[in-house]
Amino acid sequence: MKKVSIIYWSGSGNVEVLAENIKLGAERVGAEVSINQVKYAKVEDVLKADAVAFGSPSMDNNQVEQQEMAPFLKNFKELNMENKPTVLFGSYGWDDGKFMESWEKLMVEYGFNIVGKLVVQEAPKDEEIENAKNLGELLGK
Repeated sequence: MKKVSIIYWSGSGNVEVLAENIKLGAERVGAEVSINQVKYAKVEDVLKADAVAFGSPSMDNNQVEQQEMAPFLKNFKELNMENKPTVLFGSYGWDDGKFMESWEKLMVEYGFNIVGKLVVQEAPKDEEIENAKNLGELLGK
């Protein structure tokens, strides 16, 4: 059974909806899933997982959330992530969602293998919720 860890930061709840649906998708294919808000996450949650998903809204001038998520991610800068399969997901409002491009580049530099990403404007629509479930399935297989 594959172990999947989902770690996210959500202010308005949009990223949390995506996280919960990624979890549903991974469980649908039999994965053991842990899901944590980043303030409760530990580096071991990522290291012990076979695959991981990180979620954040676009904030602070088109970046991932800077108070909790960005510092958590920096923990992996010097660790060998061995191309761990990873999904990035998030939401944006006033900007254009370009934060996902720079976030993906950073995570690749840290040694993660980005196998999927999902960025939605404001609240996820039905099709985007299905996409989140599909990403969960991808991580759980």
